[in-house]
Amino acid sequence: MGSTDNIYNFAKALDCDARKSEPMSRHTTFKIGGKADAYIKVTSLANLRKILVECKKNNEDFILLGNGSNVLVSDEGIRGTVIRLDGDFRFISLIDETTIYCGAGASLAYLCKFALKCGLTGLEFAWGIPGTVGGAVYMNAGAYDGEMKSIVHSVSHITKDGDIGRIEKENLGFGYRTSVYRNNDYIITGVAVKLKKGDPQEIQKKMDDFMSRRTSKQPLEFPSAGSVFKRPKGNFAGALIEECGLKGKSVGGAQVSEKHAGFIVNKSNATARDVKNLVKEIQDTVLKETGYNLECELIFL
Repeated sequence: MGSTDNIYNFAKALDCDARKSEPMSRHTTFKIGGKADAYIKVTSLANLRKILVECKKNNEDFILLGNGSNVLVSDEGIRGTVIRLDGDFRFISLIDETTIYCGAGASLAYLCKFALKCGLTGLEFAWGIPGTVGGAVYMNAGAYDGEMKSIVHSVSHITKDGDIGRIEKENLGFGYRTSVYRNNDYIITGVAVKLKKGDPQEIQKKMDDFMSRRTSKQPLEFPSAGSVFKRPKGNFAGALIEECGLKGKSVGGAQVSEKHAGFIVNKSNATARDVKNLVKEIQDTVLKETGYNLECELIFL
């Protein structure tokens, strides 16, 4: 019996939702990706700790997957185990008048709605970002001049050895699309965000405005992984791609969005190979014609 089978059986014994040969196309916003050897939904910190310890004991590779909104899974799938945080990890509560604690598996949309309900402002920029709170902290997600860095107070985590810890705001190493968690191999389990009291009507108005802008400018009608490239210094990836005449360019079923050139959409049963080839063509063309080297924001699994 292989190590993945051991982890699968161990998770089943813990009453986790565990699946073998699970297509990752079901769990990514790109709707692309081959099968993972095992896919496990973990609903409690106690079970997560047990599974991590078991993975270490079996020398089993694993990947933590949030909402699958910023990733491209290969057509060959994922060897090893994919872990998804669910259940208790989606819990949200008010700690004090302006601080919310949120499990890493909760959606940003849910957190935004909760903040609105509590009359707290500061999260409006995140309304419409299709990711989990843990994923948003991991990459310091941002939009419309706001970013997670501005509201995160502390982050709770668990190490691969099963040790519980927490990092305070000043040590989170936030930067453009990065945080200390991109380099330390810890798993984010929960986040405390510090907001400000606000007028619910004004908060709703801001959220509506940002959503309206997203809907009008972004290709939400097709599966995608959001912005493919990081913003280059002094310019915008979408503008450079459009300037090079690549808007609407297709490779197989993948296409540079005709609505926003910073997005690649799954227009017609695209494969991961289609997307990767299109990414390379964009990078090569933009570098040759403008001198800008576009760096991927998209994470390849």
